[in-house]
Amino acid sequence: MNPLLIEGLTDAAGFVVGALIGFALARLLGLDPLSAGYGNSAIGGIVLCGLGGGAGVQIARRLRASRKNK
Repeated sequence: MNPLLIEGLTDAAGFVVGALIGFALARLLGLDPLSAGYGNSAIGGIVLCGLGGGAGVQIARRLRASRKNK
């Protein structure tokens, strides 16, 4: 399989999983990123989703790099 395709798919999967974890964490904290308007609850939830997505991409890249070194 093309290495660039593998890189893109793992980055996308890491982002989606991380964003879902961020969404779940936001809901646990009482924040609602999908609420109407841009209140504090919505902004906080959106920030957690974004941070989770970014963390997921970084984790996916580190896992891919560690498997490449083996």
